Amino acid sequence: MTEKSKIVWVYIITAIFLVVNFYLVLEKNAYWFFLLPIVLVIFVYYLISLDKILLFITFLTPFAVEIRDMEGGLGVSLPTEPLMFGVLLLFVANLIFEQRYDKKIATHPISYIIYISLLWMLFTSFTSELPIVSLKFLLSRLWFVVPFYFVAAIMFKKISNIKKFMWLYMAALCIVVIYTLIQHSQYGFEEDAGHWVMSPFYNDHTAYGAALAMFLPVATGFLFYPKSTTTNRVYALIAFLILTTGTIFSYGRAAWISIILSVAVLVFVFFRVKFYIIAISFIVIVGTFLTFQHQILDRLSKNKQDSSANFVEHIQSITNISSDASNLERINRWQAALRLYKEKPILGWGPGTYQFVYSPFQSSQEKTIISTNLGDKGNAHSEYLGPLAEMGIPGMLIIIMLVVYIIITGLRVYKYGDKNVKFLSLMALLGLITYFSHGFLNNFLDTDKLSVPVWGFIAVLVALDVYHLPGIAKLKNTSLPENDVV
Repeated sequence: MTEKSKIVWVYIITAIFLVVNFYLVLEKNAYWFFLLPIVLVIFVYYLISLDKILLFITFLTPFAVEIRDMEGGLGVSLPTEPLMFGVLLLFVANLIFEQRYDKKIATHPISYIIYISLLWMLFTSFTSELPIVSLKFLLSRLWFVVPFYFVAAIMFKKISNIKKFMWLYMAALCIVVIYTLIQHSQYGFEEDAGHWVMSPFYNDHTAYGAALAMFLPVATGFLFYPKSTTTNRVYALIAFLILTTGTIFSYGRAAWISIILSVAVLVFVFFRVKFYIIAISFIVIVGTFLTFQHQILDRLSKNKQDSSANFVEHIQSITNISSDASNLERINRWQAALRLYKEKPILGWGPGTYQFVYSPFQSSQEKTIISTNLGDKGNAHSEYLGPLAEMGIPGMLIIIMLVVYIIITGLRVYKYGDKNVKFLSLMALLGLITYFSHGFLNNFLDTDKLSVPVWGFIAVLVALDVYHLPGIAKLKNTSLPENDVV
C-alpha cells in the first residue's frame, strides 16, 4: 500500500467514525461510540505489550468504582475488573495454545501454595451452600491472582517494572487522598465523616486505611532508595507526607496498628533477630492470651472510650470491647464465623458465602446497633476466620501457610540481595506485613483495591527470589525474552 493510499484510508476511516458518532449522538443520544478508539488501543496493547496493560490497570485501581447489588450478590469494579478478566483470558489462551510459562515461577513454593488454595476453593465451591456464589467468587479470585501474581511475576523480571508498579499505584492513591482530604475538610475533619468521604473510590475508611498503610513503607523506601535522584526523593517525600496525612485522618485504627507492627518487623530485620525467635515470641504471646484470656477480657471490658475525633481518645478506643460498636461488631462477626466453622469444620459453607449464611449464627447478646440480618454489610472481618468459616480448617491453614512462606521468602531475598533488591524486597515485605496484620481485623482480598497491591507485592518477592539473587540471577534470566510477559 502506497503512502497516498494509506492517507486516503485514514481519512475514510475517520469520516466513517465521525458520521457514526454524530448519528448516535443526535438520533440515539448515545455517546459510548466515542470510546471505540480507546478500546481499540487497549486491545492492541493486550496483544503486543501486556505489561503496559497491567501497569495501566494498576494506576486505574485506586480510581475504580464498584457497582454493587448485581445478580448472585456480587459486584464488579469498573473499569479494572473487566480489564483483569481480559488478562486472565489471554493467559489461559496462551497456556492452551502455546503451552509455555516460566517454570521457575510455576514451581516456586509460593506458587504451589496458591495452586493448593485455588484447588481447595474449587472443591469447596462444589460442596458449597450456594455453589453459584462460590464459583463466581473463585472466578473473581482468579482474575486477581493470574494478572497480578502469575503474569506480574514475569513482568517483574525487569526491576524497572517493579518500581513503575509501586509508583503508579502510589501516585493514584495520593490523588485519591487529596480528593478525600478536600472532601473531609468541608466537614471539619470529623471522625464520623472520615468513614465515608473517600467514596466512591473506596467503600469505607477501613479499606482506604489498609491501602494507605501498605504504601507508607513504599514511600519511605523510595525516600532512601540507593542512587535515587534528588527529584525522585522529593516526589517520595511528597508521597510520604500525603499518605501519612491520609492515614491520620482515615481514623483507621486497624491501619495504625498494622503500621506499628510493620515498624516492629523493620526493627527485627535491622537488628537481625532470628526468625525462630520471632516465631517463639509470637507463640508465647498467643499462649499467654489464651491462658489469661478471661482476665484480659475483663480488663478490656472496663474501657468505655468510644471512637472519637480526638486522636488520643481514638487510640484508647482500640481496646474498648464494652461499648464501641465497631469493635463489638467485629467480635460478633468472629463469633458467628466460629459457629459456622463448628457446624461444618472440614469443608465450610463455601467460598464467598459468609455474608449470606452467618445471620442465623449471630447471638442476640452479641449483636450491635450496626448488626444486620440481611447479609448486606460485609464479611467476617478477618482474612483468617473468613476462610475458616467458608472453607473449613484446611482453608485457614492454607492461608496461614501462604503468609508464613511469603515472610520467609521476603527475609531470604533481603538477606542475600544487593542494595536495590534489599530495598525493594523490604518495601514489599513491610507493605505485606501491614496487610497480614490488618487481616486479623478486616478482609479485603475480594476487592481490587487491596488484591492488586497484595498479589503484586507477593509477585515482587517471588520475582526477586527467582531472577535477582546473586549467583543465580544470570541462570534464571534466560527463560523468556525481556518483553515477553506471558
